[in-house]
Amino acid sequence: MKLKPRKHGILGAIALASGVAIALAGCSLEGVDTGAAASDDELSKVDGEISFATLELSSNPDLAAYIEDTISAFEKEYPGTEVEWIDVPFAGAQEKFAADAAAGNLPDVVNLNPNIAQPLEREGVFLDIDAADPELAAEYVAGAWEGFQVPGQEGTFGVPWYLTSEVTMYNAALYEQAGLDPEAAPETFDELYEQAAAVSTAGAGAFYGIHPALENRFMTDLAKIGVPLIDEDLVWTFNTPEAVEHVERLAEMYQTGVFPADSLTQNLNDAKEGYQAGSIAVFPSGPNFLNGIQQNAPQVFENTRVAPQIAAEGEPINMSVMGLLIPKTSENQGTALAFTKFITNAENQLAFAKVAPVLPSVTEALEDPFFQDDSDGTELSKARKLSANGLERAENLTPVQYDDQVKNAVLAKIQLALAGDLSAQDALDQAVEDANAITGGE
Repeated sequence: MKLKPRKHGILGAIALASGVAIALAGCSLEGVDTGAAASDDELSKVDGEISFATLELSSNPDLAAYIEDTISAFEKEYPGTEVEWIDVPFAGAQEKFAADAAAGNLPDVVNLNPNIAQPLEREGVFLDIDAADPELAAEYVAGAWEGFQVPGQEGTFGVPWYLTSEVTMYNAALYEQAGLDPEAAPETFDELYEQAAAVSTAGAGAFYGIHPALENRFMTDLAKIGVPLIDEDLVWTFNTPEAVEHVERLAEMYQTGVFPADSLTQNLNDAKEGYQAGSIAVFPSGPNFLNGIQQNAPQVFENTRVAPQIAAEGEPINMSVMGLLIPKTSENQGTALAFTKFITNAENQLAFAKVAPVLPSVTEALEDPFFQDDSDGTELSKARKLSANGLERAENLTPVQYDDQVKNAVLAKIQLALAGDLSAQDALDQAVEDANAITGGE
């Protein structure tokens, strides 16, 4: 069955993939039979019925048609199979999946991100894909595959499906007003912050170089400069000298007017609106955002240039991951595995990416001219290529433990540091202490 389409569609799914951490909503799996992995013989049998649950992907008619066509192609390739597509609304989705897991009643193939999946993975809910098909990992982006691994546990418990990875977008017209070379995009955090300061000075309150968007960027930016966020024992560790230096620089920029005065408690949507309004010069985002700029702010779109995502030399860049997982309570794990491999193969992921503004997780699909040919000179083609080619060094940098409760506790201290009410060291020490108190780290 398909549920009634909702307005969020694929962009809503991407937003969910971008690091929204979900708890198990009070559902306990203790004492519940989580099922058993199928034998090799059972995994080789591809027939019968399975259910396939996605997160609100049906509202885009083209995407809905793609998924229906892909299901039909699978059923044709494997006679005797039948796939029921269940498109789950965002509202209550995490509670539904947690309750289904507790009841041993999850769909045969379920579409989740690592943040939702890992608490369930830790309880042994899902099939170990490494054990089921040891050669499969070589086909996928390494950082995406690792997104469905659990620290301290052997195995990989999901297959990556679609990905997003940001590029650096900047307004060349605002750069020119600040006396900067509009073709010289920032390549390092130092260059980014220096250019942002120049733009904000030139803007004199009318426009700014960059928005901090702490809620979305603070933790991943720490990872991008090499700060270890959490160790293998799940103890938060991000109060390092490098992190102190980073927070001190953020505080200096805020207090000297590089950031908008009301930006400390604002989020990514505020930064996005500021960029589209022409009041923010730099906005890191996925290539899909270019379509929104073109529709909502054509003048800003005309002035927008793109550059690679910024990270310190030798450090990973960030990506968001959506995957497909097979619960061990499935009575038809062979068909579920075959369908998972089918819908995530290179051909089908490439077709998916041409309908939705996402990146495939299979490396073969990333080599297609759709991602590699930017000869038309458009910023969209350039952004698509930059984003795709960056995946070789990309990881899902947000720890799954960084849920809303931890995030709020951490940012409360960082906001005090930027406002000058706490030193950077004290803010980070207290943030680490509060985060560990919430997650049980020592």
